[in-house]
Amino acid sequence: MAEATETKLSKKTINKAYWDWMFFNLSLQNFERMQGPMIVRMLGKVADDLYPGDKEAQKELLARHANFFNTEPYLGCLVPGVILGMEASKAEGNDVPPELIDSIKTALMGPFAGIGDSLLPGTIIPILLSIALGLSPNGELLGPIFYVVAFLAIMLPLTRFLFTYGARAGANAAASLLESGVKDKVVAVAQTVGLIVVGAVTASYTKVNIGLVFTSGDLTIDIASIFSSLMPSLPVLLMAFLAYYLMVHKKWSSNRMILFFLIVAIVGYATHILTV
Repeated sequence: MAEATETKLSKKTINKAYWDWMFFNLSLQNFERMQGPMIVRMLGKVADDLYPGDKEAQKELLARHANFFNTEPYLGCLVPGVILGMEASKAEGNDVPPELIDSIKTALMGPFAGIGDSLLPGTIIPILLSIALGLSPNGELLGPIFYVVAFLAIMLPLTRFLFTYGARAGANAAASLLESGVKDKVVAVAQTVGLIVVGAVTASYTKVNIGLVFTSGDLTIDIASIFSSLMPSLPVLLMAFLAYYLMVHKKWSSNRMILFFLIVAIVGYATHILTV
């Protein structure tokens, strides 16, 4: 059995499937089956490795995955890795029913989509972009270069490990990760770091200029200087809390928030409560 595994799921086979998934995971996406066609393409690239010379078995392999599939494509690449591992095990003659492969695929794509969306668009990407913005205050190229290099330096080794681990371990890979509690700790730490970075960027780049000036005879009191002496960027902090309250507790959409703050800016400037 060890020799069969070496033949059906070699390093070359895993590499072909991995790179095909990484380059084309969203290029074949459609509203009917989402990333389903990409799973078919990925398996089509290694069909000859799994079923050499058996065209009927290759057709059945691809037909099994011509259905709906959708997950976060990078951290969620563990799922297509698991699919590849299970299909290789089936090709080796092991008792792996097609229904089991489809059930595992359907059960895993949702949880890993949630994990990936929380860690990537929700945490890692904003952190990297925040650092890149700080490196390009006047439009320097260092910021974009940093972002591209840092993103690839993080994602390529990580996705390679997850895909390979999924392919080698099959369905057990995802189960062990989801049940170990490790992913909850990683998500919690990443979200905490993300909140700190986003908060720092908000204080650095957001400005709320108070225009109120109290005058009585020769006495002039600049309200903005009072806020600054109490706590620098206090108006920004108050606006951030207001935005958090409206979005989290009042369930306002982002478009509604943009319109609200646009109205606040116009009214504030017209009444001299705010200034440029």
